[in-house]
This record gives sequence, C-alpha cells and structure tokens, in this order.
Amino acid sequence: MENHTGLKSTIGLPQAIALYIGAVLGSGILIVPGLAAEIAGPASLLAWGLMSLLILPLALTMGLLSAKFPSAGGVSHFVTLAFGARAGTLVGWFFLMSVLIGAPVAALTGAGYMTTAMGWGEGTRVALAAGMLAVGLLTNLMGMKLAGQVQICVVFSIVAVLVLAIVGAVPNIESVNFIPFMPYGWVSVGQAAAMLFWCFVGWEAVSHLSEEFIDPQRAAIQGVTVAAIIVGVLYFLTALATVGTQSYHAAGSDASLVLVIKKILGPRGALVAGLTGVFICTATIIAYTGATSRLAYALARQGEAPRWLGTISKQYGTPIGGIGFLALCFLAVLSLYGSGAISLKTLIQFPNATFILTYLGGCVAGIRLLKGSFWGVSISWTSFLLTAIIFPFVGWAILYPMFIMAVFWITRFVRDKNPLLPKRKTSLH
Repeated sequence: MENHTGLKSTIGLPQAIALYIGAVLGSGILIVPGLAAEIAGPASLLAWGLMSLLILPLALTMGLLSAKFPSAGGVSHFVTLAFGARAGTLVGWFFLMSVLIGAPVAALTGAGYMTTAMGWGEGTRVALAAGMLAVGLLTNLMGMKLAGQVQICVVFSIVAVLVLAIVGAVPNIESVNFIPFMPYGWVSVGQAAAMLFWCFVGWEAVSHLSEEFIDPQRAAIQGVTVAAIIVGVLYFLTALATVGTQSYHAAGSDASLVLVIKKILGPRGALVAGLTGVFICTATIIAYTGATSRLAYALARQGEAPRWLGTISKQYGTPIGGIGFLALCFLAVLSLYGSGAISLKTLIQFPNATFILTYLGGCVAGIRLLKGSFWGVSISWTSFLLTAIIFPFVGWAILYPMFIMAVFWITRFVRDKNPLLPKRKTSLH
C-alpha cells in the first residue's frame, strides 16, 4: 500500500510494538542503571519508579496523536497543527539535531559493551559502531517492512537476555546493598531522574513512522500501550538487579550488566553480554534512523529543509535524501570521537535537553489537539507536568537547544529578508 505522499504503508501491529520497544529499550539500559546508582545510590530506584509512572501517559500521548494525525513529521507535525509552522519546525529541528548525536552515542555504547567484554581496543569499538550505524541506514533504505521484521527478531532476543539477567541476579541481591538508601539526598534523585529520561525517549521517534502504519489507530494506541508496559517493567527490574547486586561498583557503572550476565553464564557470559549490547543499540538505531530520515523528508516537503532531503528512492519508496544526510552526520560524529576530541560522557549529555523539549512540545500539542477527549487532555497534562519537573535538572546541556534556536531564528530572518531564497510551503501534506 502507498499513501498520497509516496511513502509505503507497511507497518502492522507486531512491527509497531517491536519498533516502539526497540526505540525506547535502547543504549540507556546498558549504562544508565549503573550511572544513576552512582549519582543517587539505592534511592535511584525512586527515580526509576517515577519514570516508570511517567512512561505510560507519555507514551499514550504520542500514541493518541499518531493515531489521530499520522504524519512523517511526527511531533513536529503535531506542534505545527497546534501552534503554527514556526513552533513545529523548531521542534522538528530539536529532534533532528538530537538524533544526529544520539544514534552514534547508541552505537558507541553497544560497541563499547562488546569490546569491553571481549578485551578489544578503541579502534575496534569505533569500527563496530560504524557497522551498526550502517545496518540501521541500509535496513531503512530497503523499507520499513523489512526494518519492522528485523526489529521483531532483535527485540525478542533483547527481552530474552534481559529476563535471564534479571532472574539470574535474584540470588545475588542482598538487603545490605540498599543501606544507606539515600546517601546523597533528594536532589540526587532529581538528578538521576533527569539522566533516566535518556532511557525513555523513543515514543516520539515512532510517531514519525505513523504515516506508514497500515492501521494507525490500532498500531499507535495498542502498540504503544503494550510496549510501555513491557519497557517499564524491564527497566525497573534491571535497575533493581543492578542496585541489589552492587554490580555497578564491581564492574564500573558503564558495564554493570556485563558482570550480572557473567555471574550467571560464566566466561561465556562476556560474549552474550557483548552481543546483547550490540543488539539493543542496533534496534535503537534502526528505529531512530527511520524516524529521523522521515522527519528530514517532511521538513523538506514543507520547505523548511533543503529540497534534496525530500528525495524518495524510486526502488524502495524510502527517503533516500534523509538517509544520506544522516550517513554524513554519523560519520562526522564518529570521526570526532575517534580523534579523541570529545568523550562519550560529553556526547550523551548534548541531546538530553533537546529530547525533553521535543516531548514538552508534543505534550502541549496534545493538550490542544486532543481537547475533544477528557482522557487525552488529562494524559497530555500529566505528561507535560512530569516532564517539566525533570527539565531543570539537565544543567549545562540547555546550551545545545539554545544554540539550535539561535541558528534557527537567524536562518529564518535571513531567508525572510532575502526575496531570492525559497519560502516555506503552506501545505503540510
């Protein structure tokens, strides 16, 4: 099936659930439980509990909007409908600029798990990350039907290994590891919650694929609900295993899951943990590459990005212009990291603020666009308030969206003043 924009409708409910889980259950589960435990100690579980409660209304807000207004523009499209073109385009660029860094971060995280587990060097890590990004790009080039099928297999493997790790960790959980429960005070819980937001971004990503859902109502609402429950439970239990075994002290915060799996499977556990990291992050990359290439296509279609970003592959019906743009950006970020110019810890903080702002925009749009539904408005308000509470804890990362805003407004000012430059199209379709 092909819709009026040229994108093919090939995503059914199973693929939608897998894409949602793959987008959300990403690199964060490998490193954030340990990092959050270092920040807040056992009290980091309170932050996980808060985020697990936040996840369902946040996911449902994106699901309801995707079902009612399916579009490759995703959250950008929702904000445009609610508040106009400029606000929607700015939110679109927030998301686009987040993924340009976020996808390489996910690849380096997964590759780092593999190289740490196997004792390989930094050069191998960068090469493996490049390969993972290439898989995400090529899978999306060939179409979302294939991407969804690959995602089902990958997500099934991820869930199986995580369940094994959680169940296997139970005998090693000791009550003494929860004392003192809050060694660094309540502020540390807020700081941990802000970092945990990285683990729960992804619902907005699949909204960009909603234009390719076979049945948007069913795939968006049912898909997001099932995925939210699975993800919330897996995240909290993984964090409980990490804190209860204190593996983040023994293995380092960025490799705590490796130790948990090695305790269960012995020496072979290192390979399993490494492959798990690669699979988890590849699933995230597939979902985000698909979402961002569609967003680039939507922005070009609206006249808010260069026209070549809107190029569609005649063979596969996929946005080849956006995929090519992402390939160049991913290469640039990996090159910066490989040269030692920037660390992974710094890279991971850049997109956090822009992701949160993207969600805030989506929640506010939901409040306006879902006004005919009491539950829709209530869910959107709940999501907005909980997300707004977390935002002040992002710290210096606020500078990144401020930079994007400055470039955005300068570019618009120059374009509006120059009659020779192309203007924005009025159509959203």
